[in-house]
Amino acid sequence: MATLSVNDLMTHDPVAVGPDADLQTARDLMDQHGIRHLPVTDEDGIVVGLVSQRDLMQRALAPTDDLTMSAQHDVMRAISVDTIMTPDIDVVEPAMDVVTAGQLMLENKYVCLPVVDGDRLTGILTEADFVRYLSEPG
Repeated sequence: MATLSVNDLMTHDPVAVGPDADLQTARDLMDQHGIRHLPVTDEDGIVVGLVSQRDLMQRALAPTDDLTMSAQHDVMRAISVDTIMTPDIDVVEPAMDVVTAGQLMLENKYVCLPVVDGDRLTGILTEADFVRYLSEPG
């Protein structure tokens, strides 16, 4: 049996956001695409961080709980992604075997790993990708 690679399971061409984008844009992208994590890339497509739905809720929205929805949106538009993203994250390459990637995720309690080809973002490997693979018939 051939060993599965990250490339076999990952989500190709993931949605990403730039570090200067505002938090409302990040939240809108997550809502629009039904995702919980956004790789943060610079203008060359190099991964510089990761922002999650949890980051948005805990670091940005929690302090604004007493504000109106409109005021919360204004706050989210005034804060850039790079202020709450997790920088210096682990990444994997498409050729890595999924067992090694899965172990990295388990050992570090990661729910996703950006996938890079060279330095450029090419995919994202998430817990959902593993579940999808294991749930597929045949």
